Amino acid sequence: MEFESKVLSKEILYRLYESGKTISTAESCTSGRIGEVITSVPGASAYYKGGTICYSDEAKNKVLGIDAELISEKNAVSEEVAIEMVKGVTKLLETDFAIATTGFAGPGANSGIPVGTIWIACGTPDDIRTMKLEGDEGREENLKNATHRALQFFVKYLEELFPEPSDMDQIPKPEAK
Repeated sequence: MEFESKVLSKEILYRLYESGKTISTAESCTSGRIGEVITSVPGASAYYKGGTICYSDEAKNKVLGIDAELISEKNAVSEEVAIEMVKGVTKLLETDFAIATTGFAGPGANSGIPVGTIWIACGTPDDIRTMKLEGDEGREENLKNATHRALQFFVKYLEELFPEPSDMDQIPKPEAK
C-alpha cells in the first residue's frame, strides 16, 4: 500500500475514531480497494462497518436497491448512480457516511463512455458530494488514482465537519513486535 494511502487512512481514523460516527463503502470499479485502505490502520473497527462490491448492474440493484431504470437510463457510470450507491450502502449497513465509486477503468468500449471515467460520491444520505475523474492512464493506474482520489475527497469532507482531529492519545497504537 502506498504511503499516501496510509496517511489518508490515518486522517480518517483521527477524525472518526471518537466521533461515534460510522462509515461504509460501496465500490464497483475499485473492487474493495477503498475498504482495504480504510481498514489498514488499527482501530478502524470502531467506525468502519463494512462495504459492498457491487460490480454488476444487477448487484447494484439487488444489494444497494438502485432502481434498474435509473441504471438503464443514466448508465451505471453516472453521477446519479454514484449518489444512489451512497444512499444504498448507508441504509444497508446503517452508517453515517459512505464512499462510493462507479466507473469504467478499461480497457475496451462501454456504451460510449470513455475509459477512465469514474464517478466518486461521499457523504451522508442528506449531504452527498460527487467528483468525476476522466482520463485513461491504463487500468491499474485508473483504479489506483480513483482509490486515492476517493479517500482524499472524503478526508476533505470530514475536515469540514470535524476541523480538529480526535485526541491523538486515544488512538490505538500498533502492538510492538
